[in-house]
Amino acid sequence: GDFSTRADIESNDEMGELGRTFDGMVPALEENLKIKQSLDLAMEVQQSLLPAKTPDIDGLDIAATSIYCDETGGDFYDFPTIGRNDRHRLGIAVGDVAGHGVSAALLMATARAFLRCRISQPGKKSKIISDVNALLTTDTDDTGQFVTIFYADIDVNRRKIEWIRAGHDPALLYNPVDDKFEEMAGQGAALGIDKKTDFSVNSRSGLSPGQILCIGTDGIWETHNAQGEMFGRQRLRDIIRQKSHLPAEKIVADVCDCVKEFRAGSRQEDDITLVIVKSTSTKTI
Repeated sequence: GDFSTRADIESNDEMGELGRTFDGMVPALEENLKIKQSLDLAMEVQQSLLPAKTPDIDGLDIAATSIYCDETGGDFYDFPTIGRNDRHRLGIAVGDVAGHGVSAALLMATARAFLRCRISQPGKKSKIISDVNALLTTDTDDTGQFVTIFYADIDVNRRKIEWIRAGHDPALLYNPVDDKFEEMAGQGAALGIDKKTDFSVNSRSGLSPGQILCIGTDGIWETHNAQGEMFGRQRLRDIIRQKSHLPAEKIVADVCDCVKEFRAGSRQEDDITLVIVKSTSTKTI
């Protein structure tokens, strides 16, 4: 661990050559260690940006996780506060920055900060996302980076869920009673591409007990195994169907375990984020 040590061998034989090679190697080892320590600190800081726990919302069972393929990543999830101490409303944001690593992590932190700040201010949901997009586009104009976001607002008292899909893959809504999946789609481009993009708010009512909302990032269904086969969205649907009777936290864990098992030792190529919300209310939401 003492990187000031040098061999200091002056001879011109093999030992001297070995000593000079060693002396040239030590500074590179020291630099690599500093980089590793910096990445570890960045990982610690980024992990602290993710919610320490899920919100306590009456009638909802909530679980979430983010698993990065590098020390840092571009995925995130958050539960922005809607209203003051409201135990009957849940805000959900799942984001995916193009690429991964340090640059994606920086943009992820920026997008999360913009979203949190803007949601705390008055305004329609479409205006909120439009304002976040305008701010991000200023930062990403010359970089080619962008962020996809799926934002949802569940209001238990109003029995309503509203969402905006900003370039993100549709969420899934599963009803175990009739064994049907519904894709929660909608129009809207990714954030950071065009300041003038319009975003539409979609809504749905009549969610019943036991229904499961699944919001994820493409690191799940685009995972490949050693044979080049893709995990796919159908496998994700099958897992949710089979595990629908379990708590949300167990569903999240089982999905992640199945993705890891599918890779069978292959390197994780992309970040993985998954949010599961399960209705537990005895009345229609």
